[in-house]
Amino acid sequence: MTDGFDLTRDGEAARLTLTRPEKMNAITYGMWAAIPDVVAEVEADPALKVLVIAGAGRHFSAGADISEFGELRTTAEGAASYDKAVEGAVAALTGMRKPSVAMIQGNCIGGGCQISVACDFRFAAEDARFGITPAKLGIVYHFGSTRQLVSLVGPAHAKYFLLSGELITAARAREIGLLNDVFPAGDLETATLAFAETLCSRSQASVRGMNRIIEKIVAGQETPDAEVEEIRSEALHGEDYAEGVAAFLERRPPRFTFR
Repeated sequence: MTDGFDLTRDGEAARLTLTRPEKMNAITYGMWAAIPDVVAEVEADPALKVLVIAGAGRHFSAGADISEFGELRTTAEGAASYDKAVEGAVAALTGMRKPSVAMIQGNCIGGGCQISVACDFRFAAEDARFGITPAKLGIVYHFGSTRQLVSLVGPAHAKYFLLSGELITAARAREIGLLNDVFPAGDLETATLAFAETLCSRSQASVRGMNRIIEKIVAGQETPDAEVEEIRSEALHGEDYAEGVAAFLERRPPRFTFR
């Protein structure tokens, strides 16, 4: 595992923890570059059904490690290489078929917010703060991440984030649609992991199939294609569908087997 990360397993949930609390979990180039491998490992493990991303200490992440920029982003070629690593990380998280959940406390700024937006769900402590700050650095934000942000909060709020670089509270983030829910700091982990358990209990054929279809819709697709039809057909003829219907008729919890 790359320095700055800790990947652990708790039953059917994997947890990726950013482990640079002395730097408010600032994300290094090496961490950006390693995220696709972490995602691939979780996706390939049949025992895992969900990925939770959190930060060690008091913060989720203050963003990219700007102390590296003087070495890695001083030329056009260096900036392009760095951006490619960031884009690869975002694409890997966005493309996960297994759901991902960001568990956020403290600062969730810049690249940290970018990672959270790439996740399927975001739960935060009441003291969390959010912001995306390219306008403070002379950077134009990544297209894919901008599209994701616009899909969550709409163009007006996305412009507020990106053009002003101002920070907002967790309550405001929930109000504009950036967060799924907000909890007292002491309840955040329990609530987030309870939701992860809920995801694990559902039909994974449904969860992963619908996650892929939603990804296509967010990317701008307006009509079903062959992949969508295949996803729906495989679910209809799968064991989970038969079990779900039987459980409903028998008034018992379903015992899904798809992995």
